[in-house]
Amino acid sequence: MNLKTLVALLLAAASFTTLSAQRRADDPMTVALMKVYDQLLDEDPRDPETLFRRGSEYYNINDYVHALDDLNGAIKYADPADADFLQQARILRSNILMMQKKYDRAVEDLNAVIENDPADYAAYYQRGTALYNLDRLAEAKRDFQMLRQINPRSQEALFGLARIAVKEKNIGVAGELCDMAVAITPTNSEAYMRRASVRTQMGNAPGAVEDYIYALSTDNANTAGALRALVDLSRRNYPVVISGLTEAIRKAPRNGLFYYIRGMIAQGHCNYLSAIADYDAILNNKLDSYPGINGSLAECYYYLTRFDTALLNIDYAINGTEENAYYYMFKSRIERAMGHPEQAVEAANAALVSNAEYSDALIAKALAQLDLNESADASVALSEVAMNEPENALAFLLRGWVLSEFRNQPKPAAQAWERMLDMDYDFDDVRSLKGFALLYLDRRDEAEAWMKRVLDTADDYDGEINYYAACLYSQMGLMDRALRHAEASLEKGYANLYAWTMAADANVNCAPLRKDDRFDALLKKYATLFK
Repeated sequence: MNLKTLVALLLAAASFTTLSAQRRADDPMTVALMKVYDQLLDEDPRDPETLFRRGSEYYNINDYVHALDDLNGAIKYADPADADFLQQARILRSNILMMQKKYDRAVEDLNAVIENDPADYAAYYQRGTALYNLDRLAEAKRDFQMLRQINPRSQEALFGLARIAVKEKNIGVAGELCDMAVAITPTNSEAYMRRASVRTQMGNAPGAVEDYIYALSTDNANTAGALRALVDLSRRNYPVVISGLTEAIRKAPRNGLFYYIRGMIAQGHCNYLSAIADYDAILNNKLDSYPGINGSLAECYYYLTRFDTALLNIDYAINGTEENAYYYMFKSRIERAMGHPEQAVEAANAALVSNAEYSDALIAKALAQLDLNESADASVALSEVAMNEPENALAFLLRGWVLSEFRNQPKPAAQAWERMLDMDYDFDDVRSLKGFALLYLDRRDEAEAWMKRVLDTADDYDGEINYYAACLYSQMGLMDRALRHAEASLEKGYANLYAWTMAADANVNCAPLRKDDRFDALLKKYATLFK
């Protein structure tokens, strides 16, 4: 698989996961069909067939609450003698209950399904899974063993029994069962994904990484899932993931995919030098020529403040593909960092040609316009982002900053920051930037409490959270505390030299620290992160 195919698969999978149910719900045919069902049920609200069909549609669009209501009605009003209909309704209702993690009630339906059809393979699997989740392991084991009687080559049975063995602390047995399951279909990525899941449950992170790599190497069916799993695992155990990918590269030194994934994960952890080494290995050894590699190199060099090299790579990426809006947006950032605001605006406009609502490009354009003393135009661009994305915290923070510092409009500025406090972010998500909004609103105690809560609860796997803490505390004048968090961030490998030394927009930066000699000494201490 070449890298262009990989990225296309990942983007398609991400879009499908996020949007498929919503698109199905908004699909004109689905909307029309649901209207017909609604009309039929207005005429006869006890029609079991219509309730079943509408419930099925709700299930397909992941609306499990309404789906369950309809299936409850379908079963309640069904003819008790219509065994086939009740069988199908109970199967669907059990699926809905499983999705809602209402395992006790799912087992009740599945008991009835199996009583009606003692050879229903799917029902035994579902019931075994539900019983496992209820810690009724002996009963779950019987169901998975029944699967093996129905189908001696049942992977579902072997993996189910393996999960039970892990809970029973029979790790050796669990490993043997997983190996037996994989051996049934060794060229199927799904088998490796399932074994990785059990190995993760066993605490065998290296084995899980190995299986995700096998899944990537076997077929395309689970490429996105395996990569997401590696990225998630890297947040908990970065060295193990990198070690596994390094071993894969040792065994297959001409496989550009492994270099790209290792580089991408390193870049995601702000380990830009390692990422550059992997991207360069792909290009220098002619393992692939996907322009996205140059785009990634441009980002790495930008964050390391090597802007000339970043510009060369971003231009190569732009010229290598027609789908280059992202690259133009990033070129705008590079040009601005180099002190070229006119070129930055030009690049941002090029990014907006294909999508006039591209938020990152509008923000890049607004910041470049500020450098050109065009604060009114910058305010308009940021207002567009705010209208298009009412949950974009950065856009609202910047808009408030522009209105307050450049437009002398303190009241609407405060409204922008107040709006940030109501945005739907997880309470420990540092990118909500709520502490910075609170600081602008002169609610210092609340800002400090927000930052403490984030530090206490979020997993700072790459030092980014401690970086934001250093920014906030330095803006509050708490330099000793800011320095402690700066060092904690650098210890975790946060190698964004642009952020440390140049970022200056709004108050989301550590500019006050740069006047402190101790901060200079800190950057010198961790200089190996940057060069």
